[in-house]
Amino acid sequence: MTDERIEVSRIIEAPPEAVFAVLRDPRGHVAIDSSGMLMSAEGEAVSAVGDTFVVHMDREALGDRPMGRYDVTVVITAYGPETEIAWTIQGNLQPPVGHVYGYRLEPADDGATRVVSYCDWSGIHERYRGLGFPLVPEASLKATLGILARTVQRS
Repeated sequence: MTDERIEVSRIIEAPPEAVFAVLRDPRGHVAIDSSGMLMSAEGEAVSAVGDTFVVHMDREALGDRPMGRYDVTVVITAYGPETEIAWTIQGNLQPPVGHVYGYRLEPADDGATRVVSYCDWSGIHERYRGLGFPLVPEASLKATLGILARTVQRS
């Protein structure tokens, strides 16, 4: 980790393909979100770099900026089936902020999966430096992994 990237990990008692199925599905992102900002999503499951989907957001859940409800487009920046998925956000802000969220998956013992969740803001546009990154704290990334574990193990 650096001062411009955070990573958390967790062993999830499910095979990588089951975990990845949730992570490539726009509705999966909403289902596992611990921040409370993701309200709903539109689009098909992604399958390649450059794929997109829309997420309807509500920033009021963070209580930091009075942005209310808004939409963002998730743009996939890394895609390795059952190994990694990452994305950046395009929305109303111009130029785009440029931060990246993602997950890396590694097989673990007994068919489980080690999942690493990360947020990297090293490439953000200069205009947004000093605005309080990461937007979603490390504790939220950890909580999302817990919800991901519960979601995958239930299905």
